[in-house]
Amino acid sequence: MRLPYFFAVALIFLVSAGLCLLAASFAVTKVEETSEFAVRRALDLKGHDWAEVHSDGLRVVLTGTATDEATRFNALTAAGTEVDTSRVIDEMEVAPTTELAAPRFSAEILRNDSGISVIGLIPASEDRDELIDRLSDLDSGGHVSDLLETADYPKPKGWDDAVSYALESLTRLPRAKISASPGLVKITAIADSQQEKEQLEQDLTRAAPPSLRIGLSISAPRPVITPFTLRFLIDENGSYFDACSAQDEKARAAIVAAAQEAGLTGPYSCTIGLGVPSPRWSEAAALSIRAVAELGGGSVTMSDADITLAAAQGTDTGTFDRVVGELESALPPVFALHAILPPPETDTGSGPPEFTATRSPEGLVQIRGRLGDDTQRNMVDSYARAAFGSEQVYTATRIAPDGLPMGWPVRVLTGLEALAQLHNGALRVTPDDLVLNGVSHDPDTKAHIAGLLSEKLGDAQEFTLSITYQEPTEPEDKLPDPEVCEERIAEVQAGTKIAFEPGSATVATTSRDTVNQIADILRECGPIRLEIQGHTDSQGREEMNQQLSQARAQSILNELRGRRVPTASYTAVGYGETQPIADNDTEEGREENRRIEFRLIRPEPIENPETGLDAIEAETIKAEQTDTTASDADAGDQ
Repeated sequence: MRLPYFFAVALIFLVSAGLCLLAASFAVTKVEETSEFAVRRALDLKGHDWAEVHSDGLRVVLTGTATDEATRFNALTAAGTEVDTSRVIDEMEVAPTTELAAPRFSAEILRNDSGISVIGLIPASEDRDELIDRLSDLDSGGHVSDLLETADYPKPKGWDDAVSYALESLTRLPRAKISASPGLVKITAIADSQQEKEQLEQDLTRAAPPSLRIGLSISAPRPVITPFTLRFLIDENGSYFDACSAQDEKARAAIVAAAQEAGLTGPYSCTIGLGVPSPRWSEAAALSIRAVAELGGGSVTMSDADITLAAAQGTDTGTFDRVVGELESALPPVFALHAILPPPETDTGSGPPEFTATRSPEGLVQIRGRLGDDTQRNMVDSYARAAFGSEQVYTATRIAPDGLPMGWPVRVLTGLEALAQLHNGALRVTPDDLVLNGVSHDPDTKAHIAGLLSEKLGDAQEFTLSITYQEPTEPEDKLPDPEVCEERIAEVQAGTKIAFEPGSATVATTSRDTVNQIADILRECGPIRLEIQGHTDSQGREEMNQQLSQARAQSILNELRGRRVPTASYTAVGYGETQPIADNDTEEGREENRRIEFRLIRPEPIENPETGLDAIEAETIKAEQTDTTASDADAGDQ
């Protein structure tokens, strides 16, 4: 009886265990489903639809790829609001961080009289020490302020060309700011004259690699004129200026108008500059010019605030006194007038003391005339050899102290200094006059000499200038202007254009002579920045047209190389159908659009140049203001 009972108990136990297991399994499943649903809903509400949720018993496992670490943490937080955080298993991943973009590399170099400074961000692979050494070599003994920072990224394309060109340009520019970045260099600089500005622009343009974009902003400020000079004459040759200075356009117009009323008809030059001794300079100049006209001849020389009015030989004394009196009353207070009325000519039977010097076009100088003693002769000979060259001077002066006026050595040395500024000429010095004739290759030489003589000879001293300007002979090896080269090539293509075999980059046989003519021109032009452009019509796919135009431009570049044309500064660019010059709807128009063009790569204008040159210009402006203040003070002492 006991055995059946035991089996019954065992059976009951097994059934109960099965029921318990079934109930537990049902409960766990329910908990899993509830937890998974709750966590899924929380994640969706937070915008984490990228995360996957599945339950493993009481554990809630999160998978998926978060965009960043913050997003992953936010998803964990959202899941923890629904179930205990100890039950949340993080198996999420974070997307790998994308490579950071390289920074914008650039270097700005500022050079002035105080030294050189360089600031910016450069690649770590750049040889920084070499860069600073090259900058130091530009200004021997100068200080280089190194404010550069580095970043460990590869050098971008065009960086080396930009830095090399910037350093090369700086050798020509003592006052400049240069900004170099990959593929682009911007230059802002100050030149001493308009001629220097034009030469710098041409040299810098030629020196740039063809792949490099450049921007140029070179200014030529008004010169500081010391002394501020004006010289106007009326003689048998008519009315003309030996020198003319004005502080602005309005003053120049007033001076020229007065001169034209006095008979000026030919060409003239009147320099606008800084250093005027008085704002009323143009008023004093106009009054003085009118006074010369009223005298009927003579000259007026203005050197800062000193005015020397010299009448012509034979001027009536009464007229002279009246004109001088009226001029003295009308002049602004700061100006001082010195009037000269030459005495009547007399025949004394003997000439005045005289000193002469001549300079030939070959540079040979001969010196003759009277000097006071051996000391003066040695001084004049030494000065001449220093000014003209020791081997170029022949001295044949004599010692004759009788009749020499005070200040004779000053007059002689000043005359030689003026003669040294001429290409060739003749100097004659007497007690009453200094006459200089000759030829100069600089149009401003006559004005410079007039200012020199006015300053060195002193007040109430007369001199006569007859200086002719001649353009210097251009050297035989001078390269033609790049614009002229571009025009000559265009003329050749206007007669016979470059053609290709249909659908290919092979130059047609009939165009060989055209390419030969263009090659001859380019060999004469030397290193110019030239872009060989390929263009097509709009027939066919745009991509194919672009590739064909590039191939044809490169083909022309190769043809020029085969004809031994230096092409290091040339580049070939295909523009496809993007730049038509005629209607593509007609065969004639399509023929015009299929072409090769040769275009100069010109500097890009800097529309609003940055004020990084303030450090450079401030010194110039300060010096100009100092000169002007000093001139005002000196004039006020008159």
